[in-house]
Amino acid sequence: MRVDKLLSNMGYGSRKEVKKLLKQGGLTVNEKVIKDGKVHVNPEEDHIEIFGESVSYKPFIYLMMNKPKGVISATEDTTDMTVVDLLETDDAIYEPFPVGRLDKDTTGFMLLTNDGKLAHQLTSPKKKVDKVYRVHIDQLLNEEDERVLKEGVTLDDGYITKPATLQYITDDDKTVLHLTISEGKFHQVKRMFKAVGNKVVALKREKIGPLSLDPSLEPGSYRELTEDEVDSLWKANNK
Repeated sequence: MRVDKLLSNMGYGSRKEVKKLLKQGGLTVNEKVIKDGKVHVNPEEDHIEIFGESVSYKPFIYLMMNKPKGVISATEDTTDMTVVDLLETDDAIYEPFPVGRLDKDTTGFMLLTNDGKLAHQLTSPKKKVDKVYRVHIDQLLNEEDERVLKEGVTLDDGYITKPATLQYITDDDKTVLHLTISEGKFHQVKRMFKAVGNKVVALKREKIGPLSLDPSLEPGSYRELTEDEVDSLWKANNK
């Protein structure tokens, strides 16, 4: 990789700003001063320093966010705040994007990454990666409603959903339950309950594959995934 591109990707400025930094002799590669931005480096093997500070390069970033209400699952928007707008500059420079989507008023686990292969792994219907939602509905389900939702419900456009899992969280309140699905059609959860004459009052995604939303994350906050957590997502295939 060209050293000027590496530094630009890591947030050290535009190509013009990086060129100025190089002219100042601020970059060393394996203890050798580099002033030519066209020089190629291997960020995984070479020791790179900027004005004496070691540069740790990573090609991908993986973030777990507790998405708040009122924020949309997009990288940019002309009117609404996006999940990317909530990122610190040091993370935003990697240009992560939301994996899948949550409605504007839906909260919970949003994964952001710049790793397109993992994003495909988690969103492809063929991979059948489970997502668990905490759903609050406005009225009780009867046995027929439960059966239809579990076996596959016909949505308003004629699409028949894949089998889902329903589990009431407590016996005291049968209007709050966990719904597990392995696909992600537009507004799917809301449309599934609408198809059986019900309405979703509140919706929160709590789990993607094997990973649960970190309970320490306040709405709007996020953290990087550990290597083990990333590896577990790569293995998240219920096929």
